[in-house]
Amino acid sequence: MVMVRAVLTMVMFLSGCAVAHAQTKAPESATLALRLPPAGAPAEANGTVQFIGTATVLIRYQGFTILTDPNFLHKGDHVHLGYGITSERLTNPALTLEQLPPIDLVVLSHLHEDHFDKLVQEKLDKNIPIITTKSAANKLKDMGFQRTFGLSTWDRIDVEKGEARLRITAAPGRHGKAGMQALLPSVMGSVLDFGPNTAAPAYRMYVSGDTLIYDDLKAIPQRFPGVDLALLHLGGTRILGVFKVTMDGKDGVTLMQIVQPKKTIPIHYDDYDVFKSPLSDFAREVKAAGLDQQVVYLAHGDTYTFGPSEH
Repeated sequence: MVMVRAVLTMVMFLSGCAVAHAQTKAPESATLALRLPPAGAPAEANGTVQFIGTATVLIRYQGFTILTDPNFLHKGDHVHLGYGITSERLTNPALTLEQLPPIDLVVLSHLHEDHFDKLVQEKLDKNIPIITTKSAANKLKDMGFQRTFGLSTWDRIDVEKGEARLRITAAPGRHGKAGMQALLPSVMGSVLDFGPNTAAPAYRMYVSGDTLIYDDLKAIPQRFPGVDLALLHLGGTRILGVFKVTMDGKDGVTLMQIVQPKKTIPIHYDDYDVFKSPLSDFAREVKAAGLDQQVVYLAHGDTYTFGPSEH
């Protein structure tokens, strides 16, 4: 209880700082570049998304193999979330870190241990490129990772791998409400545009990151219409049992209605004891909104296969 009161006091103090920061004019977006060695074999025509657990998925398309938010702890392991708060993992990942195929790059929404755990910090190849927030990129460098690329909102990185092209753009994300967000790491969503023509990509994917619903998200469909697939971080995560810092089931449907993807895969919903909104909450809200045909539910280890977008 003492910790809850202390955090509440800090939230009230920082809320004014958060408002002042929000009123600051955003800088112009930057474009970074990353060149990868060409693939030794031709790419498959279709792409896949394999759900490993929590926010960790393997995305394979057009010769790229992308890992998101790597977390490979097992049931009973604990992560540290800051301010003396820990959380226990309730599930096992579908794969171990050692079972992963060769990875071209990692897309990391933010630096919390349930998204980048101690095992990953120790054992992940330090030369794998990691696309993340600016603050996370700096901390990863301190951990020994050699190729970190920090993005602010709407910054992008153009990735080449032989003839294949991929653009990753940092989308808005906010891990807590005004004030509370100042106590949490910065977070980003990601838009992945596959193919050389970013105006009409072969496939457009959106990964929400650990965000709550707020006005800035409405700019995503304005800048990136025609999202083919959205991966939504749900779970209704509550810190100290009080502060909601990720979307619950109702929020997930709201974000679907904002971004309007053709298909949605829910992730990050039942793996840790701080997740308080189970997948059934989202499924119920999806059904009530009449969006059943737009949602694909994957168990740990399941794979969703997709083909090029039709424009």
